[in-house]
Amino acid sequence: MTDAVRERYARFAEKEAPGRSALYAEWAAGVAGDPAVQRVLARIPETRRQPPLVFAVTRLLGAALDGFPGWREFVLRNADAVVAECSARSLQTNEPLRLAALLPSLSEIGGPIALLEVGASAGLCLYPDRYSYRFTDGGGAVRLSLDPQDGVSPVVLESRVDGELPALRLPEIVWRAGIDLAPLDARDVDDRRWLQGLVWPGETGREQRIAAALDIAAADPPLLVAGDALDRLEALVAAAPPGATLVITTPGVLVHLPRAARSALVARIRALPARWITIDPPALLDVWDPPIDAADWPGFVVALDGRVRAAADPLGAWWEWRAADGPHAP
Repeated sequence: MTDAVRERYARFAEKEAPGRSALYAEWAAGVAGDPAVQRVLARIPETRRQPPLVFAVTRLLGAALDGFPGWREFVLRNADAVVAECSARSLQTNEPLRLAALLPSLSEIGGPIALLEVGASAGLCLYPDRYSYRFTDGGGAVRLSLDPQDGVSPVVLESRVDGELPALRLPEIVWRAGIDLAPLDARDVDDRRWLQGLVWPGETGREQRIAAALDIAAADPPLLVAGDALDRLEALVAAAPPGATLVITTPGVLVHLPRAARSALVARIRALPARWITIDPPALLDVWDPPIDAADWPGFVVALDGRVRAAADPLGAWWEWRAADGPHAP
């Protein structure tokens, strides 16, 4: 079992952390070369020992943001607490910047929208109409600015757009709801601390962006339901207001589901009278229209009702419009 831990942390150190967090890269490389720490982490269920989750939990428990030797000492000294807390937690990365990559698809849907997110965490991706957007070119020059009617939002989402820039607008959201196994409350001090602790050290501006988005959610909380989406989805769909277009989003959640559960959830969503927007790794689903070659696809896939709309950074830092049928096709 420690072999699996070693391989997972080595991969994270080599391929996932560089460019985002030098400290997390150091910690992960340290784990990959340390059998004692590997034995502790091997006690955590496999679905709860991802490096970002383990690192966030240790920070929540009091680990300092210093080098691997100090972090190693903390983990070994608090092994039981680390194992217990990791076993009870899950990754709930609630990155509002993802909305910058989803906005083109939302812009294709007319009329008032009832927005329902699966895997909503604290619901920070349920406010696409309350945030400001700055879409830039490769040199950082702003190509398009969008702000809510009442002015510039405390949350400004800056995203690079490569190539064509389709027509974009802020959606009219009249209802916001979400499902999560363990929803977080933007008004709760401990929940806010956990969400901000999921930000990787070195991700400049992200913690401030999430804090500002939490303030927006706290001022007008969405309807958040605890439970499995397969069990709770249809009841929540029935609660959506008549006269609004129901839009279900699954930003970043499907990758965390086992294959059978993922396939069942996608089939359930597609059978509902709703539009579906998702952002996923290209090889995760087989519903893409047109089919894509995952080996040649940059980043993640953004799709509307399975139709490919864009390639994008998983967290929305950049996107490229790739709709084969052109912008805003019916």
